[in-house]
This record gives sequence, C-alpha cells and structure tokens, in this order.
Amino acid sequence: MDHGAGPEPGAGLDPGGARRARGRCLREYPVLPVWVVEDHQDVLPFIYRAIGSKHLPASNISFVHLDSHPDLLIPVNMPADTVFDKETLFSELSIENWIMPAVYAGHISQVIWLHPPWAHQISEGKHNFLVGKDVSTTTIRVTGTDHYFLSDGLYVPADQLENQKPLNLHVILINPTESSSSCEENDEVASAKRPKLNTDDTTSATSASSVAPGDLGHSIPSVKKKEAQDARALNRAGTLPECSSSSCLKNGACPIKEVVKDVCQVLQKGDAYVLDIDLDFFSVKNPFKEMYTQTEYELLQELYNFKKPHKNAAEEDLLDCVENRIHQLEDLEAAFADLCDSDDEETVQKWASYPGMKPLVHLVHSLKTRMESPDYEMVHQAGLTCDYVELPHHVSTEDEVEGLIQSIKALLKDMPKPTLVTVARSSLDDYCPSEQVDIIQEKVLSLLGSVYGSLDVHLDYSSTSPVL
Repeated sequence: MDHGAGPEPGAGLDPGGARRARGRCLREYPVLPVWVVEDHQDVLPFIYRAIGSKHLPASNISFVHLDSHPDLLIPVNMPADTVFDKETLFSELSIENWIMPAVYAGHISQVIWLHPPWAHQISEGKHNFLVGKDVSTTTIRVTGTDHYFLSDGLYVPADQLENQKPLNLHVILINPTESSSSCEENDEVASAKRPKLNTDDTTSATSASSVAPGDLGHSIPSVKKKEAQDARALNRAGTLPECSSSSCLKNGACPIKEVVKDVCQVLQKGDAYVLDIDLDFFSVKNPFKEMYTQTEYELLQELYNFKKPHKNAAEEDLLDCVENRIHQLEDLEAAFADLCDSDDEETVQKWASYPGMKPLVHLVHSLKTRMESPDYEMVHQAGLTCDYVELPHHVSTEDEVEGLIQSIKALLKDMPKPTLVTVARSSLDDYCPSEQVDIIQEKVLSLLGSVYGSLDVHLDYSSTSPVL
C-alpha cells in the first residue's frame, strides 16, 4: 500500500519548526480528529487511514500510548509479511498485539508507554531494540530482552532477523496529581474521603461531529450535571490548580514537568505523533480474577509460571530460556485443546504426567465442580496472563481518576499537538470497569477539548470495525 512520502528526515516536533516541517510535507486536519473505539486494536485502521491520506507520514511516527497494558506483544504465529496486506492484518490482531506489526511495517519508530502506578509489565526507562522477520519461522520477533518479551518466546538474536526496524521504547510512570486540598492532608485521611465514581444515569451515544469544548456534552455519553460541572474534573480556563504540575505528586514521583521534558525529547526524533488513550489507564480490572476462584487462579499461576533467566544472562542462556518457554506454552495449549474435546479423568491424568503439569488435576476438578462445561480455551487465555507478573487490577476512586486526569492535562498542555487522537473504551471485556467507562470517557474528551480546542469526535464503538 502506498502511503505517500513522509516529511524530511530529522524534522522535530518542537512547537514551531515541527509544524512548519509537517506543513511542507503533510496535510493538516482542520479540526483535531478523535476516534473512539471499543476494542483497542480497532484504532489501527484509523491510523492507517491517516497515513494513506498523507496526514501522517509513512514512517518515523511517534506513538504516545496511555494504557494500563503495553499492548506490545506480537501475534505469535502470524507470518511477518501479513503486515503488507492490511485487511488480513487487521483480522489477525488482538488487544495485546496490534502495535508491533505497525513497527515492523516501518510506520512507528518511537513508542512512549505512559502507565499508571499499578501497571508494571515492562521495566521503567529506555529500551532500544530491533523488530524484524525471524529467518527460521518467518514470524515477527524482537531482540528485546525484557521479561515481557521473553515470557512470550518473542526474543531472537539480531543475526536471526531480516528487514530489521529499530524501536525506541520509553516506559514512563504517571502518578495522579493531588488536588490542592488533598496536598494538605495525610494519605490516610485522603484515602478515607475518596468515594467511588458515581455511575448513575450514564448513557451511551454514537455520533461523529465537530465540537467546541463547551459543547462536548452534546456528543459524548452524558453524566449527572454535578459530575460534568465538578471543578476538579476540568478547569476550563486552561490552567491547573496551584498544586498541580509540581512536585505535589503521590509516592514521591518526579514532577510532570520532568515527564514533559522526557516525552518531548523523544517526540523530537519523530516526524509526527499519535496520541493514544485506553480508558483503562484511569481504572482497570483483571477480568480473569472474577472468572475464576482464588485457588484456580493460583493453580494457573503455577502452571504458567515463567522461569526468568539470570540477570545479565548471556545470549545462549536467553535462547535456552525462550526455547523452554515455547515448549512449555505449546504443551499447555495442546493440553487445553485436548480438554476441549474430552475432560475425562484419563485425559487429565495423561497431561498431568508432563513436567510441571501436575496442578492441572486440581484445576480441572475445581472447574468441573463449578461449571457444567468449562471453557478450556478461555482458561488457557487466562493462564497466558499469569506468567511473571499479574495483569493490573485497580478499580480507581473518583479522586484517583481526577488526579490522573490532571496529570495528563499538565502533560498535554506543554506538548505539541498530535496529528490525531485514538481512544479505546475496553469495557466490553471488563478491562475498564463498565460502571465507570462512560464517566471516564466524558472526562477524557472534556480534557482534550480544554487543551486542544474544537475536536472532531467520532464515537465508533457501536458500529462494526471500519472498512478501509
């Protein structure tokens, strides 16, 4: 697919020169588009559409990703060349693996994962590695050695990759900003006063319209007036409370202005950037914890446990680690596929005799006492999230959501304007709590309006995935 030429190499994203450079090479939207979808992978077609229309360059895009999950895995068995057939590609992607194919395709070169305090899947800091085509399997693999990649068997040495693309990944923590009043209270008192979000009378709407900040209520899910008018949710004058954007952050985090500096330095390496927000950044559930009992979840953790390599492990040790992990996951996948056909005692005992599979007996017995016909494919999917760190689970209070809103506002107001914004609700699969998602969406769109002015908001989540 011919996406058109990108801007001159090295064009930065400083507020002045960047816009002039982009203006010479790229089209500009008259109003900032905001695409809101349900499942996160469904934002990718809109990014590709912007590339095709020359609003985004074909390469060297920076991606600012606010999420409780990195979403940086790779479809394990997908041929790498699938990325060059966009319709097939879109059909292969899931919520956890939709960014890396765009990196391998050459579109995205910098990813900034901004994560809340409860998300720890990838270690803090800078990760520079290669994404390429594994010459032995023809699949997409990486040279990244973080446990996040090793535990999925995605690591290979550089000499095993062709069509290599460098990725600069920056992992940065965002803490909630305390309100001025909260700054004067100790943590115990503040915590006791934090109510849960009021989710009464929320509704959903679907539309695509150009709106000004003051008119956002006509185009996004509505909430009670007292929620929409809460001064803590948004300072419409475009300023923050005196305590915000300073060192008054929880847990001793660095000030937002330092985060702004780090992010802007990364953005200067790219020719344009996309702002991507998953609403579960503000409040998140681990839905599998509600599907299974504590005992069953612990058995899954035992079955899928990832044996980490030693720190500073040699390449040979990393390869052994990955090979063992791949075999472990293949055995588990085969076992649960077998159980889908028959979960009689003979089948269970056969697989329980495999190394490390003894907990399978207790797990199956527990599931069968609670369910007439357990969904073993879903059990396997749950197990894949139980490797080296649990999925984040933190249902936020109203104050915590507000604190993150204010932190993101302080961040965005000092960053260049993105080319487009993508938003994922992530509520139907219960990652963003369904009772909170509409209110969080309202706050996020109001925030975007206060920072950027008029928005072209498209609520796409009630329709089918876009056909481009």
